Amino acid sequence: MNPEAIAVLIPAHNEQELLPRALAAVRAAARHPALADVHILTVVAADACVDGTAEVASEAGASVLSLGSQNPGKARAAAAQHAMATLETSPTTTWIASTDADSVVPPNWLAFQLDQARAGWEAVVGTVTVAQWPPVPQLADRHHELYHASRPSGGEPWRHPHVHGANLGVAAEAYQKVGGFPALPVGEDHAFVSALERNGHRVLRTPNCPVETSSRLRPRAVGGFGDHLAQLAAEEEVMQ
Repeated sequence: MNPEAIAVLIPAHNEQELLPRALAAVRAAARHPALADVHILTVVAADACVDGTAEVASEAGASVLSLGSQNPGKARAAAAQHAMATLETSPTTTWIASTDADSVVPPNWLAFQLDQARAGWEAVVGTVTVAQWPPVPQLADRHHELYHASRPSGGEPWRHPHVHGANLGVAAEAYQKVGGFPALPVGEDHAFVSALERNGHRVLRTPNCPVETSSRLRPRAVGGFGDHLAQLAAEEEVMQ
């Protein structure tokens, strides 16, 4: 596959504080020299927002889709549908990249996914890192221990078990064949990747281009990475 267009999806629920940094990172990734001939559209799905999320996204140059579902699965799917309709490109030449409003992609994020698409991968499932940890003793160490538990010790490639909507890419054709993101309030990214793998699509699970994400212990999405950290934090506090 040789993508001619990339749709970047960002679901957001009351994210006016963190969204500007996320969008700035996406803009920086879009300026990578390898993407000079690729049309890139960023869509922010402002879902049940009562703050300035939509305005922040619009001022940053993103295409804004306002929803009232407060459902990450519906928001991510609606953003994908909106992007495909706006781009008017063929699914065979379009790549979909997903991240989150509380996350910061690296400058080579889109170029890395483009390379994998050109190498024949139909989806790229990446990892996340945390740069700033809350003041909970041992939380970072405990998370790192669990997160990397399956990493081979001999330096072999790590086909990690994680799925994050904050670091996910997929060929639009494969996306449509499995029905896109399901309308789930939590776990839509896991269900989507499972559908890709179940249907025989080429899925690359790689730690080579991680995305920085928030370590807040009161996350917007229930049951996601933030709740995982909150549970670990509670366990560590009990053990103190």
